[in-house]
Amino acid sequence: MRKFDYIIVGSGLAGLYAAWKASTKGRVAVITKALVRDSNSFNAQGGIAVVTSDDDAPEIHKDDTLIAGRGLCEEHSVDTLVNEGPERIEEIIAEGMKFDSKNGVLSLGLEGGHHKRRILHAGGDATGRWITEFTISKVLEKENIEIFENTVLTDLLVKDGECFGVRCWSENKSLTEKAEGEEILLYSDHVFLTSGGTSAIYARTTNPQTTVGDGVAIAYNAGCRIMDMEFIQFHPSGLYLKDSPQAFLISEAVRGEKAHLLNKAGKRFMVSKHELAELAPRDIVARSIFRQMLSDNMPYVTLSLKHLDKEMIMNRFPGIYAKCKEFGYDLTQEIPVAPAAHYSVGGVLSNSNGRTDIKRLYACGEVSATGIMGANRLASNSLIECLVFANRAVEDSVKVGGTCSVPEFEKTYTKDEANSLLYTEIRHRISEIMNRYAGIIRSEETLKEGLAQLKNIEMQLEEQGKDVCEYYIEASKRLLCVAKLIMEPALMRKESRGGHYREDYPCSDETYAVHSVQQKGQPTMTAPVNSGYFEF
Repeated sequence: MRKFDYIIVGSGLAGLYAAWKASTKGRVAVITKALVRDSNSFNAQGGIAVVTSDDDAPEIHKDDTLIAGRGLCEEHSVDTLVNEGPERIEEIIAEGMKFDSKNGVLSLGLEGGHHKRRILHAGGDATGRWITEFTISKVLEKENIEIFENTVLTDLLVKDGECFGVRCWSENKSLTEKAEGEEILLYSDHVFLTSGGTSAIYARTTNPQTTVGDGVAIAYNAGCRIMDMEFIQFHPSGLYLKDSPQAFLISEAVRGEKAHLLNKAGKRFMVSKHELAELAPRDIVARSIFRQMLSDNMPYVTLSLKHLDKEMIMNRFPGIYAKCKEFGYDLTQEIPVAPAAHYSVGGVLSNSNGRTDIKRLYACGEVSATGIMGANRLASNSLIECLVFANRAVEDSVKVGGTCSVPEFEKTYTKDEANSLLYTEIRHRISEIMNRYAGIIRSEETLKEGLAQLKNIEMQLEEQGKDVCEYYIEASKRLLCVAKLIMEPALMRKESRGGHYREDYPCSDETYAVHSVQQKGQPTMTAPVNSGYFEF
């Protein structure tokens, strides 16, 4: 038996920071399905939203978060974020994290939905990479942390509502000598689910292709409540690359520096849409771009920076400038952009200490639903959420204590490479279904059609995997589970709010100013906002 005090599933900021903090409490294993740097956190460009200046205040940050969240934010969770965020930033700065500054003063950026400059950056447009590298360096310093790359979570080891570890398929040589990999069981006192979001389930996404919501599906099948999955944030400005599902992210901060969005005729179209124009909340900008694309009969709109100082752009966004150049575009002039699936607002229901419905199982980061984001994430709140809630979860785990005894679990998985093509086919089908029927603009008609097509795939998988627990079949089932978890509450929510827009119900409806909640074996339910629902 391989036993740890903590198992961290995922290597984004929430996972790495949790591992670092947990290493002061005991022995830690970090498992990640690809390489340790394959995460949304590593690719994050925008920055970290936190109050550090005298002309800002946590209350203003809170108000901006609540406005963006469209009435579905849990205020106690937002209070925790905005008040504890500065502490976490002070901590990592003291530990050696370097944020961009000028003359010894932190440089602060402005992004959509914020009424104050409060966005910290590192390396200009490489904040995610810098802070992830910083936490990786801290993790690598600790002899009691082991990192297992190429190790895929397939299930949680749960009995009687308590988590004792993880079931995974590993090709990591530290765990298995078999070239083709094998099923591995790892045990621990505490499991931290920090596996990221679901956006790569869509055909066009800014996420790494590994980000397909495995953690959400696995937690759901283990008995956890899942909340607000219908709210998918589409980033307004992914670089448009013809015939490519991958959209290179053009940071919100670019528009924060006064870049303009132009229609086919070369005219700004956001000025008439919102008082903040290009800096309106993301859902409004993404939807406006999508409608402008339809109106222009074009697959993109134009992001123009040619009226700005070239040197400023190249110094402020060196990574984005270089990447655009690689694709044949000049960021200092004009580039084509279109929305792409970017962030999962909902996830595994967790309280202010990261606890889930299963004892000793915590959820932090994008995989979790703490009520902070409401119906729409305020730009750059995600990285600070990782720090604040991972810290709280580690501290809470000390109060919970270790396990007294561990039940036996049997190995169940096989892997048949003959099914890899089936998985690839099903993943492609589901991604196209999600883009077409549950994308930026939805309706009862599209959602019902999408669910009907998912049902056909479900019947196919039931026939294929009825007698075995095979790796590719189960991975396909998890994709299907995530797609249904998004579509079913989207069909139930007969209104438009935040990252969920119904063209047949284009206005918000206070009847639906509630959270959607899904639990295995139960119909989709609702829960009131700010009602103590998270106090468990």
